[in-house]
Amino acid sequence: MPPKIRELISELERAGFVDRGGKGSHRNFVHADLSEPVTISGKPSGDAKFYQIKAVKLALKEIKK
Repeated sequence: MPPKIRELISELERAGFVDRGGKGSHRNFVHADLSEPVTISGKPSGDAKFYQIKAVKLALKEIKK
């Protein structure tokens, strides 16, 4: 069972990402150590898609370098 969108958001916020907003259900998370924002879309109670999980894991890996 995939994680919920709210769980991905929590992971990003714990790592120091800041939600800079977006249009509709899209949220753009930025971090000082990354040049590209991480975009998460969907309702917080919805299941995360594979590409969203992958993007979050990659972003968290990049900031730990």
